[in-house]
Amino acid sequence: MAELSPRLRQIVDALPLTPGLRVLEIGGGPGAAARAVAERLTGGGTILMIDRSATAIEQASNGSADLIAAGVLRLRRVAVEDFELEPGEPQYDLAFAVRVGALDGRHPVAGVAARARLAAALAPHGRLFIDGGDPLREVDLRSGS
Repeated sequence: MAELSPRLRQIVDALPLTPGLRVLEIGGGPGAAARAVAERLTGGGTILMIDRSATAIEQASNGSADLIAAGVLRLRRVAVEDFELEPGEPQYDLAFAVRVGALDGRHPVAGVAARARLAAALAPHGRLFIDGGDPLREVDLRSGS
């Protein structure tokens, strides 16, 4: 498995991961951060990585067979602004995104839809983190900040 870049390692280290969490990674690309998070989730925790790119999902799948087989990591091809929970899928405790234009202000129209979708996908206590802080900043979906 490829080593995380120093920047991704810093981001994963900054996430408030605890045993049993349900984590959503938005725009996970080839899956390096998702694998690192999956390896840290114990006690029944899981991570769903979403990405709009079929290539990214294929790369993540190819590098994550063991974690997928163990049921710790799942992948889904979907843009964040189109993301919906599947029937019976529980809400997520924590979501994070690195360089996702719909969440970092580069694509404000998509951002409105993305925030609404994430507000519905996160549990009432759920937290969203995006890059741009030191190294992350928390986004309050209720206030939009």
